[in-house]
Amino acid sequence: MEAKEILSKIDHTSLKAFCTWEDIDKLCREAIQYNTASVCIPPCYVERVKQTFGDDLKICTVIGFPLGYQTKETKLAETADAIEKGADEIDMVINITDVKNGDMSKVEREITDIKHVCGNHILKVIVETCYLTENEKKEICKAVTNAGADYIKTSTGFGTGGATKEDVILFGYHIGPAVKIKAAGGINTREDMETLIEAGADRLGSSRGVSVLAQ
Repeated sequence: MEAKEILSKIDHTSLKAFCTWEDIDKLCREAIQYNTASVCIPPCYVERVKQTFGDDLKICTVIGFPLGYQTKETKLAETADAIEKGADEIDMVINITDVKNGDMSKVEREITDIKHVCGNHILKVIVETCYLTENEKKEICKAVTNAGADYIKTSTGFGTGGATKEDVILFGYHIGPAVKIKAAGGINTREDMETLIEAGADRLGSSRGVSVLAQ
C-alpha cells in the first residue's frame, strides 16, 4: 500500500488540551501538503482555520468530546455552531451512559437528531469501544445505521484503549452498507495503518500519520 493512499484516508489530528495555534497551523499545512482526508481539530479553532485556509482542506471537529455525556441539546448546539463556523465533518461521541442503561433507542435518537443538523456534512459517530461489550458494539452498529450516520468510529483516543483490528472487522459485519468505518486511537505505525485499512477502515484518525509516512 503506497504512502499517499494511506495519507488520503487519514484525518490528521490534534486534539490535545494544550494545542496552540502554532500546532494547528502546522497541522493544516501538513494536511494540504500531503493531501490527507481532513484535519481533526478542537472546535475553538474551526473558525480561524476556515478563515486562514478556506477550502484548501476539509475541517473536521469533535462534539461531546471526549466523554459524550453532555445533553443532546448541548451537542446539537455544538454541532450547529461548528458547521456555521466552517466545519465540514463532525465526529460526535455517543452518550455511553445510555448504552450502559440499555437505552439504545435514546442513543439512536441522539444520532438521528445530530445528523439532521449536519445535513450534507459528514457525521462520524464515536462509540468508544474500550468501554463496550461485544453485544453493545453490535447494538450500536444497528443504532448508527438506523440513524443515518456516515461513519462509525472506534475511539476518542482519550479512553483506556484505541482501535483494534477485531473491532473494525466486527463493525464490518454489523453496520449497514451505507456506513463506513473510522479507526482511531493508538495508531502509531505504518503497520497499524495498513492492518486497519485492510480490515475495513475507510478513515484513520491519527496525529502521527504524516510524520510516519512522509519520510
